[in-house]
Amino acid sequence: MNMAQQTVTNLTEMRAGEAGVIIEFTGGHKMASRLQSMGMRPGKKIIKVSSHFWQGPQTVEIENIQLAIGFGMAKKIFVKVER
Repeated sequence: MNMAQQTVTNLTEMRAGEAGVIIEFTGGHKMASRLQSMGMRPGKKIIKVSSHFWQGPQTVEIENIQLAIGFGMAKKIFVKVER
């Protein structure tokens, strides 16, 4: 029996290798437009590839494309993750 729990967290709190679905962005219109131009939209599956220490960039994968997102922007991206 699979007892996975769904948790909503920001991108910086995900562990490397975890996958989830983007729920929302809490930044302004400019940030949302920038993320959408990179293919990030609510409802899209996202995988966290890696992160760097001391609030460095967060590397993610969306549709087989890897992107590096700055820490501040990553804190404003909320993802539903199964844990």
